[in-house]
Amino acid sequence: MLTVKCARCKKRVFKYLKFGKGKLLHCWKGKIIRDYSVHDGREVKCQCGNLIGIDEGKWIKMKPHSFICSGAKFR
Repeated sequence: MLTVKCARCKKRVFKYLKFGKGKLLHCWKGKIIRDYSVHDGREVKCQCGNLIGIDEGKWIKMKPHSFICSGAKFR
């Protein structure tokens, strides 16, 4: 379970269930456990207004360097 946080204000954006190793390039909506983000049209933002990603339908395409992750990845 990963906790995705805003790189600007360090608030939680969402909790995500990630399998395997590697970068977090996009988040499948079905694997988001708890969502704290603000949705403004297709934009997914933190509560502070920082753009985290773009909603692409089945997944959210993450914007590099706008978020940080903490937690363990499942293999």
